[in-house]
Amino acid sequence: MKQIEIRFGDLIETPATEEKSFEEMFQSVNPMFCFSKRVWRPQMDIFETRDEIIIQAEMAGVRQENMVVELSSKAVKISGERKSSQPDPTATYRLAEIQFGRFERVLYLPNVIDMKKVTASYSNGFLELKLGKQLNKNYASEQKLPMDFL
Repeated sequence: MKQIEIRFGDLIETPATEEKSFEEMFQSVNPMFCFSKRVWRPQMDIFETRDEIIIQAEMAGVRQENMVVELSSKAVKISGERKSSQPDPTATYRLAEIQFGRFERVLYLPNVIDMKKVTASYSNGFLELKLGKQLNKNYASEQKLPMDFL
């Protein structure tokens, strides 16, 4: 079984904020207005325990070899691609709600993480990252910081 690729570094690049294009406005009304690759954003949950931060991402239809996790001490970037599985290219869509294409999410973490305590698993269409918190004796462990994520 292929492992999930995790890259460690000091800097996570934030994707440029894009305004909704003319094409994107019509694409949701009718898939026939789709002139280029569709873009989707997997839904994610972040929660924390006393010792770790847990991220769950709904990634149904994404193969492990098509996803990358980049990690710094304060942010996580999850990117990849879900490819279209249209069975017959001559078929006419009557309903098109499933999105596919490239995705990228950057999540800022409420605590500094210990890079040695990182695990990833992928099962039943869900990616789960467990990120151990870095212990800092000078920092009150009970203090809660707000999570700011894109």
